[in-house]
Amino acid sequence: MNIGVISDTHGLLRPEALDALRGSERILHAGDIGTPAILAELETIAPVTAIRGNNDYEEWAKDIAEREIIECEGARIFMLHDRKELNGVAEDYDVVIAGHSHKPSIEERDGVLYVNPGSAGPRRFSLPVSVARLTVKNGKAEAEIIELKVAPPKRRGRK
Repeated sequence: MNIGVISDTHGLLRPEALDALRGSERILHAGDIGTPAILAELETIAPVTAIRGNNDYEEWAKDIAEREIIECEGARIFMLHDRKELNGVAEDYDVVIAGHSHKPSIEERDGVLYVNPGSAGPRRFSLPVSVARLTVKNGKAEAEIIELKVAPPKRRGRK
C-alpha cells in the first residue's frame, strides 16, 4: 500500500504537495492542519486520516483525535503530532508518524520506523518543505522523504 504522509500545513496546501501525494491509496496528516479545507482537498486524492496538532484549536478541529492507530497491510501505525509526547508506547507499533518539528526525518530504532514528513506548509527558517511516502507490504514498512521544489523565501533587504 502506498501512503502519503503530510504534516504542518498550517492552512497552506501547496500544489507541489498535492502533486507529490497523487497516487497515494491513503493519506495521513500528522497535525497542524490549519483549516478543514486542507482535509477536503486531500480527500480528492485518497481517504485521509488526520490528527489534531497544537495549532488546531478552533471549533472545526474539536472532533479530530490527538492520536490515531491505523492497521495497514499487517503493519500497526501510530500517529501523534509531537514525538516528544510518545511516552514509551512505540514498541507496540511498526511505524510512528509525528510532525511538529518541521524537520523531515526517517529513523529506525528497536524495530520501529519513525517518520516525520517535515512541513508542507509555510517554510520555517531554512528547513525544507516536504512530505513523505510510506510503502507498506506484508507488514513491512519503508519510507522516503520527498522534498518539494518551491520558490525560495523572499529575503528582506535594503532598498
